[in-house]
Amino acid sequence: MTQPSAAVPPPAPLLEVRADFPVFAHRPELVFLDSAASSQKPAAVIDAIAGFYAHDYANIHRGAYGLSARATDRFEAVRDQAAQFFGAPSRDGVVFTRNATEAINLVAHSWGQVHLNPGDVVLVSELEHHANLVPWHLVTGGRGARVEAVAMTPDGRLDLEDYERKLRELPVKFVALQHVSNALGTVHPARQLVELAHARGVSILLDGAQAAPHLPLNLTELGADFYVLSAHKMLGPSGVGLLLARPEALRGLPPYQGGGDMIREVYPQHSTYAPLPHTFEAGTPAIAEVIGFGAALDYLSGLGMANVAAHEQALLGYALQRLGAVDGLQLYGPASGRCGVVSFNVAGAHAHDVAGFLDEANICVRAGHHCAQPLMRALGVASTARASFSVYTTPADVDALADALGEIAQFFAETP
Repeated sequence: MTQPSAAVPPPAPLLEVRADFPVFAHRPELVFLDSAASSQKPAAVIDAIAGFYAHDYANIHRGAYGLSARATDRFEAVRDQAAQFFGAPSRDGVVFTRNATEAINLVAHSWGQVHLNPGDVVLVSELEHHANLVPWHLVTGGRGARVEAVAMTPDGRLDLEDYERKLRELPVKFVALQHVSNALGTVHPARQLVELAHARGVSILLDGAQAAPHLPLNLTELGADFYVLSAHKMLGPSGVGLLLARPEALRGLPPYQGGGDMIREVYPQHSTYAPLPHTFEAGTPAIAEVIGFGAALDYLSGLGMANVAAHEQALLGYALQRLGAVDGLQLYGPASGRCGVVSFNVAGAHAHDVAGFLDEANICVRAGHHCAQPLMRALGVASTARASFSVYTTPADVDALADALGEIAQFFAETP
């Protein structure tokens, strides 16, 4: 069993919120270290959704009666709340989607349909989640354009020299990069990436699915044209994503989907469309889930995102020291400048087997390629196991993981 070094005491709990999450009352033995896949939900979020369904449910933007009007007001209030929480330039650029993936598809389809021409390049990176690769493959393939990838440095950072060179030498029309790596936790220099793209007159999208749950954000200061995220990774319900855009970047783009609630007038032969942001919100949205997302934003506001980031940094530093002391464990990613995500492999063991052994100890981690096959190829591995943190993660969770991995590594070291 691996023991913590006397020089590495566990960090004092910065956030003592575990009692706010009902799952841990029902499963006190649970060590949940898969928050990068999807986070657990506090009672405040669960109660908000249940309360809305029980007492206030109606469709929005349609009913000429008080219940529908109240539902509409609550739904639109979350749009204002999200604009404030993320420092968005305007509520007109806050578009509700099903998830971050749909938000990227929206931009790829609508922006690409207008602006991409044969020979143009969309610049991505080797570290991207498939959600920020496949939509660009689809749209560039249909318009005679192509996708090029910025290289990764050996320690898992974005190669900025390669980024600048490709911006300078290739006919780049659009940049689509992650803000934080879902597999390595690397925090990329988002402001610098935006400034370099804009200096070349190139629009840029940042995939913030793994940044928004962990970092304070001010998107007006960041300056990206498009920023996407998912509610379910930041204590909110599944089924809700956000596209946060500069309104001027959205104006003039065709709707991504057509249907009810996104129109101004419809005739048998043609339609005109509602103003921003409703142009891009066709059909009945996930009303209760958006209400729940508002409760999640309230909860995170109460904690303070700076405190959330400090909590996870303390846990990350402790985890890197404890896991780094486990013989036979290979860690991936940079030594600094990262969020609470740790990817690893045990010598002689497949990542799926490691995850299975950890599950027997009630420890939940992700194993596989993490929807980042180009990154796995760049690392020279087929898969990794990944532990990821959130506000409810404790030093005891890290200890449980390190202890279990010590036993697993010893087992495989002694197995012929």
